[in-house]
Amino acid sequence: MMNWNSLLSNKRFGMEDLHLKNHDDRTEFQRDYDRLIFSAPFRRLQNKTQVFPLPGSVFVHNRLTHSLEVACVGRSLGNGVSKKIQQQYGQVVSPFMDEIGAIVSAACLAHDLGNPPFGHSGEKAIATYFSEGEGAFLKDKMTLNQWKDIITFEGNANAFRLLTHQFNGRRKGGFALTYSTLASIAKYPYSSAYAEKKQKFGFFQSEKDDFTKIAHELGLIALEKEKYVRHPLVYLVEAADDICYEIMDIEDAHKLKILTTEETQDLLLAFIPHERIKRVRETLQIVSDTNEQIAYLRSTVIGLLIDACVDAFILNETSILKGTFASSLIKNIPETQKNAYELCEILSKKRIYKSKDVVDIEIAGYNIIYTLINKFSTAVLQPEKSYSNMLLSRIPQQYQTDSANEYGKILAVLDFISGMTDIYALDLYKKINGMSLPTL
Repeated sequence: MMNWNSLLSNKRFGMEDLHLKNHDDRTEFQRDYDRLIFSAPFRRLQNKTQVFPLPGSVFVHNRLTHSLEVACVGRSLGNGVSKKIQQQYGQVVSPFMDEIGAIVSAACLAHDLGNPPFGHSGEKAIATYFSEGEGAFLKDKMTLNQWKDIITFEGNANAFRLLTHQFNGRRKGGFALTYSTLASIAKYPYSSAYAEKKQKFGFFQSEKDDFTKIAHELGLIALEKEKYVRHPLVYLVEAADDICYEIMDIEDAHKLKILTTEETQDLLLAFIPHERIKRVRETLQIVSDTNEQIAYLRSTVIGLLIDACVDAFILNETSILKGTFASSLIKNIPETQKNAYELCEILSKKRIYKSKDVVDIEIAGYNIIYTLINKFSTAVLQPEKSYSNMLLSRIPQQYQTDSANEYGKILAVLDFISGMTDIYALDLYKKINGMSLPTL
């Protein structure tokens, strides 16, 4: 059984042998949050699609605003769990128990950093280029597990690589985040060898030793080689993401007139317990602006879901620490709210995620990423060619395109392309295909 004293560690990855003193009042976990906020990969999330592509004058969410909101919800979840655990045990369980909110909020900031341009469409383009496209010939040049990393490319694993890998010119340990923050983003704490139908996994072969080191330090339970149970705080990061993307997507769909005001109100009012519904409806009558009415309902629903997920965590704490909890917190909330959430999921799949604009951007994004992968993979594998040399000059030196093996070279290309914004990927696609020229 895992224990909180081991699970909460402020040891920094890559800086284990250094004894650094803080020169301000921030805790190590608050420093994690600040490092992420001021990082270039986090800043680039402002131009990565969340769901809706470039909506013009109507503001909806991108990856950056989504991550900030998830971090806020995650902090509330962490603080709620911390308070209840300490009340329950009535003693000091860990010197860092008060920092759970800070750890979770930092992990929430990082949870989408590994996503390529155009989201899941970009992931699919990368995977299929190698599994069924021109890159299939590389299968015999990699180990089985290396090949599975590539053909099931995963944003979660890529985030862990981005945060821990020592790129050229970068300090050892990558972002040098604390062990607990790094473990809290590993939603799937196992290698691609264990990726099942959804093809999800938490770290590439290139980072398996790094993850193993963190898992052993924190006392994560090993199920098999390269497979561990989740760090308990992963459940809070996951819940924060579940709450935000579902509820905020409903609000965005209302702003874009995909859902009517009446439909949106009905969806959100379904979360409200019977004893509170009268007061909520009275407040709606006071607010005349329809967008403000939806914003009020959204904030009310998020507050209810935070409380429900905190209670679900505390109720299942023992099984979570034993590594036997095989569910998500959002699936363990009260029946009324669970049914309302599932209704939102069903409607989102039918009306939001399959809307024409969303599908169009997914199709375009797939083709853009597929083409970039094809061009740059060919270039790193055939650097002696004149055209390859020109393309390689576009890849920053921090990416190790001169790796000793094909696996390393392809990962360098994926590092480069997955770090692009949607607009940069589109612009580069146009330029290398002769569709646009720079102004001279």
